[in-house]
Amino acid sequence: MKLHDLRPNQGAKKKRKRVGRGAGAGQGKTAGRGTKGQKARSGGGKGVYFEGGQLPLARRLPYKRGFTNIRKIYYTPVNLKSLTEFDFGGEAVTPEVLNEIGLLKKATDPVVILGDGELSTPLTIKAHRFSVSAKEKIEAAGGTIEVLSI
Repeated sequence: MKLHDLRPNQGAKKKRKRVGRGAGAGQGKTAGRGTKGQKARSGGGKGVYFEGGQLPLARRLPYKRGFTNIRKIYYTPVNLKSLTEFDFGGEAVTPEVLNEIGLLKKATDPVVILGDGELSTPLTIKAHRFSVSAKEKIEAAGGTIEVLSI
């Protein structure tokens, strides 16, 4: 195969229809637009926003403005009081362990440890984020924290 052998696929390139070139061409006079009216004019037709005079949806729902940030990270909250209900047997509390005991849907979800509740046993907790109160309570109980990267 050489460069001069290359051709587009059959039917991939279509010649444009030349309208308004006389009666013999089949698309003369009104060029397939019918007679008169908005759609017969140049630039005629309704915009995508137009709803027949009805108040458009974009104006009926002003509270739906703004956008959703696709890079926002949604953390799964885990309170200290829910950690006191389980015996970890000296092993570190990780997202995988939290997934096994049912506090996380997926082990890959980012986790934030919140300070609701009291902690009496020293635990090594590995999570993606810690609240200030949770950090204080874990360290006061003799435990350690480790911040995981997302």
